[in-house]
Amino acid sequence: MTSILHLENICKSYFLGKNELQVLKGITMDINKNEYVALMGPSGSGKSTLMNILGCLDSPTAGKYVLNGNDVSSMHDDELAAVRNKEIGFVFQQFNLLPRLTAAENVALPLIYSGVSKKERIERAEAVLTKVKLDDRMHHKPNELSGGQCQRVAIARALINNPSIILADEPTGNLDSKTSHEIMEILGKIHSEGNTVILVTHEEDISSFAHRIIRLRDGLVETDKINANPAVILQPA
Repeated sequence: MTSILHLENICKSYFLGKNELQVLKGITMDINKNEYVALMGPSGSGKSTLMNILGCLDSPTAGKYVLNGNDVSSMHDDELAAVRNKEIGFVFQQFNLLPRLTAAENVALPLIYSGVSKKERIERAEAVLTKVKLDDRMHHKPNELSGGQCQRVAIARALINNPSIILADEPTGNLDSKTSHEIMEILGKIHSEGNTVILVTHEEDISSFAHRIIRLRDGLVETDKINANPAVILQPA
């Protein structure tokens, strides 16, 4: 198996005056290409901090982080931004869509920073929106879409740059159970097509779709187990 993400003794501290708050206390793990991993833990466990480091939104205080062959643990902000745009597709609980842009324009946004022409940006955005079954909503704005449709737009935006990793932070947190299952079905399909998916969640039923479950507690890995029987979406007869 090829490791796409290697963490070695990752620590993260925040300083309040002279007081040090140690959030991550030495995280070591490997995630392989095309794994489907759920990252879990109670409030204060460090999972949000770890997610920010995995997503190159923050840097560790100590330790080594190698993402797809690149040591990103000591990169500067502009270098991290470049890696982030190329390697990671983000899906957030709050969707983070721009209200004045259509679905297609929201999806195409990351390509602006890659120097892609407007014509190609829209063509690629429309192709990926079709992939998440939103071809009939491409020119609608977020306020004209349901919560589930907004999350599909966010997933399409995450896929637009063909990233190495899809990082989904509580992607069903604002959705009802039926819509949550629709989103998990899409993430499952993305994984089955060869993508590496890392799901951050506190919901046991959502984590059950992952093939590996890593639980954090007090800034350390508490358990790291293979899910022998991941949940699947049952299609109606």
